[in-house]
Amino acid sequence: MRIDIQARGLDLTEHLREHTERRLQFALSWANDDVRAIAVRLSDINGPRGGNDKRCRIKITLSGTSDVVIEDGESDLYVAIDRAADRTERAVARRLERLREHHHERFKSKEPAGVELAQDASLTPATH
Repeated sequence: MRIDIQARGLDLTEHLREHTERRLQFALSWANDDVRAIAVRLSDINGPRGGNDKRCRIKITLSGTSDVVIEDGESDLYVAIDRAADRTERAVARRLERLREHHHERFKSKEPAGVELAQDASLTPATH
């Protein structure tokens, strides 16, 4: 799983990069076949003034459906990353489940032509 991480307004330390990659690997390893790309943008909106201004934006490109984009803001960037990764895992699971349900419904409703199922026991042949 390839993860593109970029930072704006803060230093992208090796520890921060490793933490982000580890959290996303843990959250999305089960969906490896469906995930085409992961882009993470880490930013500090207010700079040195502080506040809940550390942002983690995660964009997941999936096969066969639209992208999942999650953004979380906190005063602690590591907390923002953890929360965004957790929310991303749930959002990707919901999106893939809907995609699979839609796919199954589409094929389940297409029965072969000329096939009819017996609905009433009286319509089935009696065996002696």
